Amino acid sequence: MSTEKRLPLENSVTSVGTAAMLLALTRTMADEDDIKQMVGKKGYRFVVTEVGGKSSFAEFQEKTTRAVMGACLNNGLITKTVANMHALLHAVEEAKRGVLVNASTNTSLATKIAIVRDSNWIAVAIFGESAIHPMTNHERAGLGVMHLCNCDSSNSAKDNPE
Repeated sequence: MSTEKRLPLENSVTSVGTAAMLLALTRTMADEDDIKQMVGKKGYRFVVTEVGGKSSFAEFQEKTTRAVMGACLNNGLITKTVANMHALLHAVEEAKRGVLVNASTNTSLATKIAIVRDSNWIAVAIFGESAIHPMTNHERAGLGVMHLCNCDSSNSAKDNPE
């Protein structure tokens, strides 16, 4: 009999999207560490970051994109290639659609963002709260998953004009 601790939901993590969402949903460092351990055992690479504050719609868009790109590049989750940046940008844009409130006023935001990848896919999951007024908090979630091109971007016409 194995003495290794089996984590709850371990058999449910079958994709980068599931792994990213579980990481983003964690509320404590202990839970985050448990999920990180489980995700790592599956062979996935990941990074977690947060974005918060009182932001306008446009400011949150920019802040989130910068945070995700920076976290991924600084932690070696992706390399700075056209294919990787393109896939990550599409995944983060898709995830943001799940959390953004189209309001004409500033919104208080507190979000946790998890990015998980394998050799072919990258997923961005965002979970948190938004409120136009402190008494109106709403939990929100978004998930974006994009295929990573394993092609040589130097063969692209855009990158290598003749």
